[in-house]
Amino acid sequence: MVRRFPFLTLGTAAYDTIPCHSIAREVALPLTRSIGRWAFTALVVNTVVGSGIFGIPSTLNGIVGRASPLAMVLAGLAMGLMMACFAEVASRFTAPGGAYLYTRTAFGRFVGMQVGWFSWLAPMGTSAAAANLFTIYLAAYLPFAATPIGRAAVISVLFLFLAAANCVGVQVGANLSSVFTIAKLLPLGLVIALGVTYFFHHPATFAHAQPAPNGISPWVDAMLLLAFAYAGFENALLPAGEVKDPQRTIPFALAAGMLLCITVYALIQFVVVAVIGTGPAERPLASAALILIGGGGAAFVTMAAMVSTFGHLSAVLLATPRLTYSLAQRHDFPALFAKLHPKFQTPFISILAFTFLTWLLALSGTFRWAIALASGAVIVIYASVCASLIRLRQTHPHEAALRLPFGRAIACFCIAISILLLARLTLREGFLLLVTFVVATAHWFVVRRNETPEPSLAEVESVL
Repeated sequence: MVRRFPFLTLGTAAYDTIPCHSIAREVALPLTRSIGRWAFTALVVNTVVGSGIFGIPSTLNGIVGRASPLAMVLAGLAMGLMMACFAEVASRFTAPGGAYLYTRTAFGRFVGMQVGWFSWLAPMGTSAAAANLFTIYLAAYLPFAATPIGRAAVISVLFLFLAAANCVGVQVGANLSSVFTIAKLLPLGLVIALGVTYFFHHPATFAHAQPAPNGISPWVDAMLLLAFAYAGFENALLPAGEVKDPQRTIPFALAAGMLLCITVYALIQFVVVAVIGTGPAERPLASAALILIGGGGAAFVTMAAMVSTFGHLSAVLLATPRLTYSLAQRHDFPALFAKLHPKFQTPFISILAFTFLTWLLALSGTFRWAIALASGAVIVIYASVCASLIRLRQTHPHEAALRLPFGRAIACFCIAISILLLARLTLREGFLLLVTFVVATAHWFVVRRNETPEPSLAEVESVL
């Protein structure tokens, strides 16, 4: 049921129509809207650019040769279409929850809970892996970090610091994310500048590199690889309830963030080919930096990888706990997860719970199953949100603050891409998706009796 609230306009008439239940929940449990346009753009970049950029270039070169920078651009544009679907759907909402909230509104509680579980477990696994990767990089300078006790100590301090920063206030977490976004982009920018200069003085390396292969099959494999390189932006949508003017800020941040990621990825790929060619390399950026900077190049890239990994962790720990907050608001998780800190107005229980479980996963070393799950989970999430665009246009045609041209056709195209990606998953990854589906279904059976009716206009006005 949708109501119009002229007294809640957000600057344009298109914003006057907002799902009734979203307003009631958000007003009843207010969050502090402290994340501005550029801080949210930094969060988008931070959730996408992790440690993968330090290893992907060599693998991609082996698939499509010196055409790999073009593959980076094409994959980014394809992912941009999915992001555009997210932007339109997100423009309908002001509450936190991301893909879970969108699909729950479009298709009901069962589908929403499925997407909610996938959206919660996937970043938990990738964060656990990132924490371990951070200790591996750190061990190059601090051998104590390579010992069992040292590894546990580093991971514990890492998560304790990030949890404390996000519990104190969303502005602190957003500022931390922004700082590390800049910190991870600066060394990459330096490598790009030095690499482009190197190319103009030594163009033969690029010219003699392996040419692009014939046929479409290598390009499909490249797109499959890069779909995961560009994944992660969906996590940035989770703290929408703490974003200033979300129906304008979110579409802008998604577009600006993706353009920046495409630019950085494509230029880094070009630099690797221009400096070291398309031959195999375990650490392609380190090899390129060794030529560009000299003996300190490997150390420089190692430090950059640590900063990038830490920045990615800071973004995920800012965003993901807002998912369980949203689940709890709608009685799909225990109400405790929706509890706000009386002073800082942050969902501290959700933050601490996510941090604790991710910490356990990182310490146990059993996080590999979650990484495999994440690869399939993001596809399920993307396909579900694209389908939500089609459904919401049918059920609530006038709500979107942003309307994507040819939106239905683009959504169908993105769903087809998602089906192709799912078909390429291994049996193990498919089994893990099935296990998650079963767990989410069992959870739905437990809580479905607690479904609450949509509030009436009078109830919303009484809350206001």
